[in-house]
Amino acid sequence: MASYRVILRKSEDGYSVSCPGLPGCWSQGATEEEALANIRIAIREYVEAAEELSRGDESRVVEVAVA
Repeated sequence: MASYRVILRKSEDGYSVSCPGLPGCWSQGATEEEALANIRIAIREYVEAAEELSRGDESRVVEVAVA
């Protein structure tokens, strides 16, 4: 399980949330809980799409620890 930092902002329509580590990955919700649940889905789909796009070429997924 990976962890991602997200930015949660209260707006006129509820909450918006983005993931700075994944450009273009954002979501929203009427409540904070809904926005966070929605960004979890968005992050999962973003990562799956990125992995699928990299299949077949000369790349591979490698985990690197950063302190």
